[in-house]
Amino acid sequence: MPAGGFAEWTRRFEEERERRGAEGDPDWAQGATLPPAVWAGIQRFQVGEDGDGANLMAKADRAGDPDYARAVRLFVAEEQNHARLLAQLLAAGGMPTLAGHWSDEVFVRLRRLMGLRVELLVLMVAEVVALRYYRALRDGSDDALTSDVAGRILADEERHVPFHCERLHAALGELARPWRRPVMALWQVLLCAVSGVVAVDHGRGLRLLGVGRVRFLTDVVVSSGAVVSAVLGRR
Repeated sequence: MPAGGFAEWTRRFEEERERRGAEGDPDWAQGATLPPAVWAGIQRFQVGEDGDGANLMAKADRAGDPDYARAVRLFVAEEQNHARLLAQLLAAGGMPTLAGHWSDEVFVRLRRLMGLRVELLVLMVAEVVALRYYRALRDGSDDALTSDVAGRILADEERHVPFHCERLHAALGELARPWRRPVMALWQVLLCAVSGVVAVDHGRGLRLLGVGRVRFLTDVVVSSGAVVSAVLGRR
């Protein structure tokens, strides 16, 4: 996508919103049955998806690209829909949502430290980890409703990552060339650390979904290479 091409991203988000509206929600009445450790993981990810996105939207407004600001608002709406879907899934299984979780508090504080560039780099850590988690939830659960919800969220996340890569490519392009690769190397270190925490914290649930701690961590770290290439590569 060429520079300034966020009008195209806006179109994609709007088309997806229309498709989602036509498709409607999963059949919540069928209920959901999962092991407690898997429910615990869903509760924590639901907290992470549930935010108003005000800080990100304000930074997007200050970036001076109305098309990008519009696309960010549509992205935030999709994330809020993820939180709604997960809350409905929890309700279908008779499970409550959490009021908060320490991991989400840490991410929020990190994202607000500086400007849009840092906000997106930290957000991308969560997005890349989420890709692997929702894939495990979709493929490793034998509960039909859970697999349906996870598949819907995963499809959105697979669009979100290249969307953020597009903006990060421009944001890192504002840095002197010698700084760009070290910044992404530090991002990979942060991703590895966060993935390790998730692998430990969600270890039992991940094993029940057929993904051990080491495999989860390895898959996330390996997938980061494509992100780095997309951010640093030529357009």
